[in-house]
Amino acid sequence: MKKIFVCLFLIIGIAAFSQTTVGEPDADKIGTDVVNSEVQSITVETFEDPGLWKSSIPMDLGMMELRRREGSPDAREKEDADRMAADAENGIPPGKNVIGAKVTFYQRAMTEFSVVSVRPLPIPGICKTVSVWVVGRNFNHRLKLLVQDYFGNRHELSMGKLNFSGWKKMTVVIPPSITQWDYHYTAKAGIKILGFKVECELMETYGTFYIYFDDLSAYTDLFVEEFRDPDDISDDW
Repeated sequence: MKKIFVCLFLIIGIAAFSQTTVGEPDADKIGTDVVNSEVQSITVETFEDPGLWKSSIPMDLGMMELRRREGSPDAREKEDADRMAADAENGIPPGKNVIGAKVTFYQRAMTEFSVVSVRPLPIPGICKTVSVWVVGRNFNHRLKLLVQDYFGNRHELSMGKLNFSGWKKMTVVIPPSITQWDYHYTAKAGIKILGFKVECELMETYGTFYIYFDDLSAYTDLFVEEFRDPDDISDDW
């Protein structure tokens, strides 16, 4: 009788232990309680002034010009609603214009052209992704993002082909191989956006090519910046 009682006690105890939820992850809270994280989406550039950008292409292969055009992607108001609402609260109006680049090719050739900012555009914090709205005109040319890391080194990140029509939000992940912060220094963490480069498809380097840019944004972790000691001295000299 005692053996039966002991067995029943053990079975009930094991069953109760197996049903415990202590220490198990809650699917509804995953990602909401990350330690030391202040990730948010920020606007980097609205492309309102073409004078802040410059273009280049090999002189013997083509010519380029930049121009401001009125307009914006309609899908932006839905896909970037939270960021635009945050900008409105901070007094940042939505852009009403875009920057267009017109490329006239002289001949078929392996070439590339670039649209770069006159002054590098800093992204504070540890940047996770960078996005920009682009009109591709359904060519197989490839768009690359030009960035500068924490120590001033230049990197090129592929954003994909321009083989689509109309506006598309193109996004690239910033890989961990790009240094964005060093605990030895107190200069602001982050990368700087230099601009864009388009590597042209050989068989489509003819006639005239148009591309438009609008609303450059980033998804970045601002913990390093927001919790910096206010009385610290910056090593940016």
